[in-house]
Parts: sequence; C-alpha cells; structure tokens
Amino acid sequence: MVKFSKELEAQLIPEWKEAFVNYWQLKKQIKRIRLSRLPTNPPHTAQLFAGVDFGRSIFDSLRSIAANLADNLRPSCDDHNLTVIQVRRKTVKGSEEEIYETELAQLFSEEDEVRVFFESLDEELNKVNQFYKKQESEFMERGDTLNKQLQILLDLKTIISNRRWKSSNPSSNSASFSHSPSRNSDYSVAFSKILKKFDKVSCQKASANYLKEVKRSHFVSSDKVVRLMDEVESIFTKHFANNDRKKAMKFLRPQQNKDSHMVTFLVGLSTGCFVSLFCVYAILAHLCGIFSPSKEPRYMETVYPVFSVFALLSLHLFMYGCNLFMWKRTRINYNFIFEFSPTTALKHRDAFLICTTLMTTVVGAMVIHLLLRAAGFSPSQVDAIPGILLLVSIMLLICPFDFFYRPTRYCFIRVLRNIACSPFYKVLLVDFFMADQLTSQIPLLRHLETTSCRFFATIFKTHNPEACHSGRLYLEITYIISFMPYYWRALQCARRWFDDSDVNHLKNMGKYVSAMVAAGARVTYSRQDNHLWFVIVLITSTVATVYQLYWDFIKDWGFLNPNSKNPWLRDDLILKNKSIYYMSIALNVVLRLTWVETILHFKVGRVQSRLLEFLLASLEVIRRGHWNFYRLENEHLNNVGRYRAVKTVPLPFREMDSD
Repeated sequence: MVKFSKELEAQLIPEWKEAFVNYWQLKKQIKRIRLSRLPTNPPHTAQLFAGVDFGRSIFDSLRSIAANLADNLRPSCDDHNLTVIQVRRKTVKGSEEEIYETELAQLFSEEDEVRVFFESLDEELNKVNQFYKKQESEFMERGDTLNKQLQILLDLKTIISNRRWKSSNPSSNSASFSHSPSRNSDYSVAFSKILKKFDKVSCQKASANYLKEVKRSHFVSSDKVVRLMDEVESIFTKHFANNDRKKAMKFLRPQQNKDSHMVTFLVGLSTGCFVSLFCVYAILAHLCGIFSPSKEPRYMETVYPVFSVFALLSLHLFMYGCNLFMWKRTRINYNFIFEFSPTTALKHRDAFLICTTLMTTVVGAMVIHLLLRAAGFSPSQVDAIPGILLLVSIMLLICPFDFFYRPTRYCFIRVLRNIACSPFYKVLLVDFFMADQLTSQIPLLRHLETTSCRFFATIFKTHNPEACHSGRLYLEITYIISFMPYYWRALQCARRWFDDSDVNHLKNMGKYVSAMVAAGARVTYSRQDNHLWFVIVLITSTVATVYQLYWDFIKDWGFLNPNSKNPWLRDDLILKNKSIYYMSIALNVVLRLTWVETILHFKVGRVQSRLLEFLLASLEVIRRGHWNFYRLENEHLNNVGRYRAVKTVPLPFREMDSD
C-alpha cells in the first residue's frame, strides 16, 4: 500500500509546490509531540527483569524485557476525552480576508509542541485558502473574457449567416483553463490524515472539530470553478461541436494515449538492426579498403558529410527523447510550456523510435553504397546515393499524408519558418528554444550544405564538385552558415525586446552577437593560420564563452544565487540530489570549452581529423541536451505562471483551427 506522503508527492504540481500542504513538516511536529509524551526517567533495570524466569530460554527473557519496555513507554489514552480545541474564523483588519486560529481548550503536558502544531496547521489552512481564492478569481476573470469574446463571435456568426444564408463554425480566441485549481480533495486527504495522526499520538479527539472548519473553508465549499468548467463545456459543445458532447470532450478533456508496447518493440528492433548493419558496414569497409590512402579522400568527401548530418540529427533526437523522459518523470509540464497538444505531442519512446529508424536507414544505405562500389558500378552513379537519401528525407518531412508523426513534422516546419522570419513573428518559447538547438548544430548545417552542393554537382552538372570544398563561394557560404543560427537568435531577442520592453532581451542579444564574432574569427583563422588571428580567436572566443556561461547559469538555469537556501543554486529544485546540479555546472563548463581544439591544430590524418570533428560536434549536441533539462526546469518553476497569464488561446481551439 502506497503511503499517503508518497501519493501526495506524486500529485504535487511543481509550480504550485509552495501552495500545497506541507505534510512532511506537520509529520515532524507530530513526532515531536510523541517524543514529548515519553517519560523522562527510564524504567529501573530491576523492574525490567521482574518476573523473568531464568530457567527458560534467553529468547523468552528478551521477549519479556521488550514487552515490559513497551508497556512502560506506551502513553495511556483515554477514549472518552472531550473536544480539546476551538477553531475560530477571523477577518483581517483593513481587508476582507478570513483567517483561521485555533485555541487550546484544555492544558496539555506537552502544551508548547501542541500549540506549535496547531499554529502550523492554521498557517497551512490559511495558505491553501488564500491560494485557492486567488486562483479562483483569476479563472473567473478568464471566464468573463471568454463570454465577451464568445458573444463577439456569435454576433459575427449572425452577420455572416444573414449575408450568406448559411451557418459557419467560427474559431475562438478564448482564455486558457489549463491547470484548474480544483484539487480540493488533495488538500482535504492531507488535513484529515495529519489530524488523525495527532489524535493517535495525543490520545485526544481534535480532528472532528478541526475538520468541520476545513469543510466549511472556501477551498472546499466553493463551487465557482466547477460551475465555470461546466459552463465552458456547455458553450464549447453548443457552438463548436454541434451539440455533440462526445466530440467536445475529445478536445476539452483529451485522453492521454497509452504507451504502446509496439513502439517499444520497434525501438528495440530498430536498435538491433542498426547495430547489426553497422557491424556489417565496418567489415565491408575493411575488406574493400575504403580507408586506404588511394580511396580515402573521395569516399570521405562523399559519404562523411551525409553520415554526419543524419548521425548528429539522430543524436539530437536521442537527447530530446531523454529530455522528454526526464521532464515527464519530474512532472515538468513541457506540453503546456511549449503549447503542444497532449494528444499529438511526441513522447520519449516516439523520439527514440525516430532516432533508431533514421540511423538504421542511413547505415543500410551506406552498406548498399559499399556493395555497389564493390560490384563495379560507376562511382559517379553510386555516389548519388547519399544525395538521394537526403532528398527522400526532405520529401518525408514535408509529406502531407497523415503518417509518421505528421503533426510533429508540420510543427517542426512551422517553427523553422518562424525562426527564419524572426522579426516578423511574435516569438514564442518553442521558437527561441528551437533556435538555441540550431546554434548547437552548425556542423550539421555545414555538412548539409556540402551534401546538397555535391548532389547538384553530380546529378545536374551545375558546377564542379571541387567547388563544394574550396573556393571563394565555399568560404562565403561557410561564414553565412556559421553566423545564421546566432543571427536568427539575436533577431528573436530584438523582437522580444520590442514586444516586452525588457532590457534583458538586449543583454541576451549581446551574447549571440559575441558568439557570431567568435565564430567568424574561428572560420578566418582556419584559413589564415597566423599569430594575429590566433590572438583574435582566443580573445573573442574567451569573451563569448564567459558571456555564455554567465547566461547559462544565472539567467537560463537560475543558479549561482549566493542567498539561496541551496548553496549557489536556487531555492526551488526538482531533483532531490543536489550534487547532480553541481556536477552539471562543471560539465557545462567543460563542454563549453571544446572550441579550444580549433586553435590547437592536432596533427592527425584525414580520417582521424574527421572523427575528431564529429566527436566535438557530438559533444556540443550532448551539452545542448543536458542544458535543455535545466532550462525548462527553471522555466517551469519560476516563469510558468506568466505563460498561464498571457496565453489566450487554448490548445483545443487551436487544433480545431488547424483542421
């Protein structure tokens, strides 16, 4: 049987953690009352052995001693004790706020501990009541806004009906009612439990009197939120679901799809296929001598870029799957923050399935590429396979048919459009979150450009394939690709400053400008290896790294607070083990310094150089996945209330609009 404290913890909403009953603190106070009832003088040793028959087994003696101890230490209870407390309701002067105060109607031997317990209990009851009233008034205001907007839409519907002689189904810009505060039973299963513990320990009957007041309190007796929810359901059913309640409930109360065992099975199958195919590829590559000095350059120029694109993308998907798993496990409401529909949002198993399927396909294509080369096919024909694979992937991404996670694919395309047109769209969290992911995938974007360039050069004969790796045009495109993610992110910061008038957005933009300068300096240094550019790269990269680390720890993660109750972290933490946070800080510092390799110039062969480049790119993707968890944790704990306040269109209405 699950303990109540565990059950309460499982139902706890992190962003409302402070408003929940502090059940654990009340249990500690109950324990103090129990200890205070124990006799001060322990029983005399001679009394303990009284009545012990030494002719019997030593175990019988021990049992007798334990029984005597238990009898002496157990406080006696009188089942006929009368009510020992009086709960009074008072109004605070200068406001209409009501508070509860408990008075002890009789003296206790442990009076101080009992008084502290009831003071804490009153504090918890008042806290819950005030929080509920605040949330209730907020939701009632949203209900009024909903009614006004609905009336406007109904008037518009009437006008359109009169003009066109037919009805239409208008969409609604209505208030969001996510996280309804109607969790009365959780707070009321909490007060009841702790009072029963008090009765048991103190041998009094205080719970009945106190629970009467709890049941009369506003958060239990008020039905405004329930009536508002019923009203919203009725309005939605009538005007947006053609009086079909079943259809309306699919949008208003969407059922979470159960995790399918088939998805888990397919993840395992794809993983096994990937490992097997990769082993086959390694054996074939060795037998064909692909990495011999004569064949290595052409093969690395053809296959390596496209393999890196899909490998880095798959790694990012894997990290995102890990993020989804951890966010779900720690009850971080990522669907609400990202404004994803719960019915179509990607789950961690889905992310793992896409990742493993993608890598299985890519390695399978590489095996086919090697087999065709070994069979004597023309290299120019065989080398078109990586480009075809890329083209098929793009076609799958934009495919309009409803299969292979179409809502997720189209959401991804929509977010990319918003990023590319950053100044012209209001920036949502999912937009700048995705733009931050792109800043960690600059190597992928470079390889994507190289693969596309070679594909067009091979298939359409538009230019010499060598131009994809050298020349002025290649250098210019390299600069552009190195700048673009930071440039987009800087534009988003500028737009957010324009919308919110918050100077912090301009400071954040400075971080991305410094990153652009550092990236440009490193690209130039790779072409002009001299002392001047070495110094420029060192200075610009150091400044950008310090700026990024400051923003990571203080702004994005909310850490390094010297006044926090958790030293150098923040007051609210989701993970119980604080050492994880300190290790994450150290890991982020190390992974932010991978740019040092670009100025050290290790003398290695072409294959080793490519592998080192891929390793560093992979470490940056891992760092970004690691960064994602703490970024959303901080957003969830400290800023999620702001999203509830500014969101005006709930997911059900948006989903209907898109359909």
